[in-house]
Amino acid sequence: MSRPDSMADKKQVPLRLNEKLYDAIASWAEDDFRSVNGQIEYLLSECVKQRKKDGKYVGQQIDEPPELNIS
Repeated sequence: MSRPDSMADKKQVPLRLNEKLYDAIASWAEDDFRSVNGQIEYLLSECVKQRKKDGKYVGQQIDEPPELNIS
């Protein structure tokens, strides 16, 4: 079975997330009617657009691990 061109052009990247972050993204994805993978791709795309727009990352401390106090 052949894949659509858009699927053939995508790179696969293994990603490890801690459980709290995964759960938060999964919940957000459900709210936005996306898969977890689709939500992560959307969020990364938005960050890249923001950086291209003003030369800065979305967060000031982008390289610091986030504190996840998600309840």
